[in-house]
Amino acid sequence: MSRKREWIKFGSLVGITLALAVAFISVVDLPKRSLAQQPTSQRIENRPAPIAAAQPVVDLGNAFTAVAEAVRPSVVYIASERRVEARSQRQPQLPAPFDRFFGQPGEQITPQPRAGSGSGFLISQDGYIITNNHVVEGFDRLSVQLFDKRRFDATVVGRDPDTDVAVIKIDASGLPAASLGDSDSLRVGEWVLAIGNPLGDQFSFTVTAGIVSGRGRGLRGLQRSQWSIGDFIQTDAAINPGNSGGPLVNIRGQVVGVNAAIASETGLYSGYSFAIPMNLVRTVADQLIKDGKVTRAALGVTVQEADDEDAEYVGMTDVRGVLVQGFASEDSPSKRAGMEVGDVIVDIDGNPVNYVAQLQQIVGFKRPGQQVNVTVMRRGGVKKTLQVRLIEANEEPTEVAQADTPDASAAPDYQGKLGLGLQDMTAQFASQDERLTDDTRGPIISDIDPNGPARDEGFVPVTPQRGWVDVITHVDGQRVRNVSELERALADVRPGAIVSLQVFQIRADQAASRVVRMRAGGK
Repeated sequence: MSRKREWIKFGSLVGITLALAVAFISVVDLPKRSLAQQPTSQRIENRPAPIAAAQPVVDLGNAFTAVAEAVRPSVVYIASERRVEARSQRQPQLPAPFDRFFGQPGEQITPQPRAGSGSGFLISQDGYIITNNHVVEGFDRLSVQLFDKRRFDATVVGRDPDTDVAVIKIDASGLPAASLGDSDSLRVGEWVLAIGNPLGDQFSFTVTAGIVSGRGRGLRGLQRSQWSIGDFIQTDAAINPGNSGGPLVNIRGQVVGVNAAIASETGLYSGYSFAIPMNLVRTVADQLIKDGKVTRAALGVTVQEADDEDAEYVGMTDVRGVLVQGFASEDSPSKRAGMEVGDVIVDIDGNPVNYVAQLQQIVGFKRPGQQVNVTVMRRGGVKKTLQVRLIEANEEPTEVAQADTPDASAAPDYQGKLGLGLQDMTAQFASQDERLTDDTRGPIISDIDPNGPARDEGFVPVTPQRGWVDVITHVDGQRVRNVSELERALADVRPGAIVSLQVFQIRADQAASRVVRMRAGGK
């Protein structure tokens, strides 16, 4: 009987255990297959959050295709030829790594090329075409081939070497003109396409894509004058010799630039391409079509980029603007309006001015005689808006300033603040150079401390045998005629403060006034 009870107890325990096991399995819901047995497509569930700003690659590709189809018919292939011997025209020597696109593959920039090729694009239905000046300069025959294979002879309407823009024309009508965009709205990182004829007609009407890599690029190797463009658009869209004059197009199919140069050690594309902003090109082209030439306006000042010390001196927290170094003449309209040497120009007619090339573009293509509002910053955060009536640029003399006379002595107190050795100008010294006048009398820089505050400011100790002299004429806007006056002007300048010097520099046959701002030394 006891054995029977034990079996009953054991059976009950087994039953309870099985019941609990079934209940546990039903609650946990173990998978019916192992992970290894599951289909690959169900192994990992990945549901990334959508990125609102991203466009599917297929849509971007379709956009490129649509832009290419819309713009290519307005692009032209230009073949240039020089049939008669012309007088030699000096081309600028371009230091490596900068090369303008010019001629067939492997052809170098020469004073008188016999043949070349390039690109351009139609801007009107009656045959006006924009291209680069260097595509047509020095040639007396131009042939234009359209996308539909038709060929026309072309004539030069006008060209501007300083901006490297030219307008030519063919005799036709009903042509597909390109849509012109606003280059000022172009952003770094924005997609662009380059269309043109790289390496001759074998690769005509080629389309390449890239992004805007930078804005406001200046290429010193391409500077022909003070009016040369210093505001190139940099892009990584692949372009080569023969792309010159072709359009740089945004994703909406609008021309935002004219391809003009590459930075390359070999003369072929190596990742750096440059285009002239369309807003500048449009302004130049309008004048060329209307007048056959470009007339520029000017403020009548000499300028340079403002640096961090200039910004601090005039109370700005951000480094921007253009420093006024001097005036083109005593009758400069800016000087008459109340502008002062050492002012930092920050705005013209509501347009911010951040660098010299921007100032030149804002002012240069206004009308001579037009009045503009120029906002300047001065010492201590003083802000003034001046009304300046512009003059024609070629009225400006190339020499900007003139200089002075008198005596001899030296004093040590200023040396710690400036790191300069100074001496008064003697009448005998002043008489040796007719450019030294009473207007610029001041202490002469005779020595420079190699470890002092002025060591990197471009000063040179007086060198009479070479005709070199640096004369300090103003300290913080105060006129100084000798060392004693300079010391008094520096008396309240604390070590570490920004001091502003106006210096008249003579370098053999050149003379100009400039502003130098540096941090005062001393303890």
